[in-house]
Amino acid sequence: MDNRHDILHLLRQVADGSATPEEALSQLKREPFQELGYAKVDFHRGVRQGAAEVIYGAGKTPDQIIGIAGAMGERGCKNILITRLSKEAADIVGGTIPLEYHAVPKLAVAFPGERNMLGHIVVATGGTSDMPVAEEAALTAEMLGNRVTRLYDVGVAGLHRLLSNLEPLMSARCVVAVAGMEGALASVVGGLVDCPVVAVPTSVGYGANFGGLSALLAMLNSCASGCSVVNIDNGFGAGYLASMINQMEGIS
Repeated sequence: MDNRHDILHLLRQVADGSATPEEALSQLKREPFQELGYAKVDFHRGVRQGAAEVIYGAGKTPDQIIGIAGAMGERGCKNILITRLSKEAADIVGGTIPLEYHAVPKLAVAFPGERNMLGHIVVATGGTSDMPVAEEAALTAEMLGNRVTRLYDVGVAGLHRLLSNLEPLMSARCVVAVAGMEGALASVVGGLVDCPVVAVPTSVGYGANFGGLSALLAMLNSCASGCSVVNIDNGFGAGYLASMINQMEGIS
């Protein structure tokens, strides 16, 4: 039972008499999480937030990732995101469970399955060097069931490149703007579109970029309305937030 539909089905069984309240209570008590010793796998994440728990791969051993993802897969979870996963670890994990690996953003999808693509999110980058973070955002959004358009290398050093893509920008329900250096892309996009902009500063840049701090501060101080900012290099956080915006109730 990994989503709201399963719980609703259980409640309907109680309503029509095919399951007793005691049986339903017993099943629900077993559902919240599974203790693995090194992790407590949250099976109610999908009920509370609409998406299954995401596994942060950095710092975990391949065996730990296999254990967590495997427990989720046994409960019927599909398209389980594993972020910041090295190629070496992915090779080991993929030998045990079904895994789709994307090397550029170091992101994997365990137990990949079909997805409905809803709405429209645009992921734009200032430069090609920002692509690893942007792909983390784009793939996160896609795995959560969103239609994504990628606009890469459209930074302010050649503004005509961005302006030639106004049509997809204007049709988006959310734009993720990914940029390092001075981080100006988010402000420019924010001044063009009528939807929320999620700004992602990256650590791309020379010494005075301070590992992305200059881009972070520029985005936080943006004069464009409707622009929010996530942490440096946090493509996952941006893709997740964009998905929530795109799939807000009342939008189909």
